[in-house]
Amino acid sequence: MIVKNYEIKPGAHLRGAGLNRANLESANLSGSNLSKANLIGANLRYTNLERANLNGADLTSANLIGANLRGANLKESNLGRADLTGANLSHTDLSGAHLIGANLLQAHLRSTNLTNSNLSEAKLAGVNLLQACLIRANLNGADLTESNLSHTDLSETDLFQACLTGANLRSANLNDADLDEANLNGAIWNNETIFPKEFPQPER
Repeated sequence: MIVKNYEIKPGAHLRGAGLNRANLESANLSGSNLSKANLIGANLRYTNLERANLNGADLTSANLIGANLRGANLKESNLGRADLTGANLSHTDLSGAHLIGANLLQAHLRSTNLTNSNLSEAKLAGVNLLQACLIRANLNGADLTESNLSHTDLSETDLFQACLTGANLRSANLNDADLDEANLNGAIWNNETIFPKEFPQPER
């Protein structure tokens, strides 16, 4: 498969490739090197990017609905306003990534590394973030309604005005997190949940 003069195949070497607005729907790019690639507005719907290297790639406004990104390296990538509905991001490295306003509804984020990532205004309602690492992440104004944050590390995370209505916070670590004006109505927690010091614990 040739797209914009680039050969699209598993294990492809596409570092810095100009693939903006390219149609890569359902392509198999597993294990490929797409670091620093320009994928702005690209169609990656149902694309297989398992274990791909997307370090520093620009995926602004890309369509990643149903994409397989399990185990991929998305460190410091730009996924602002990207549509990741139903995408598999389990065990993915998204540390330092920009996901401002991204749609992550129904996405799988179990054991994902989101350290220092920017998820402000992101749509995460109902998402499974079990055992994810969100240390120092920016979740300012994010929608985490009924999300699963069990055993998740949210220490030093910015949750200002975030919606955590009905979220599962069992055994979550919220030490030094900013919960000012966050909505925790109906949130579920247990004795192993760590809240910021002097923060009034929500009613069970």
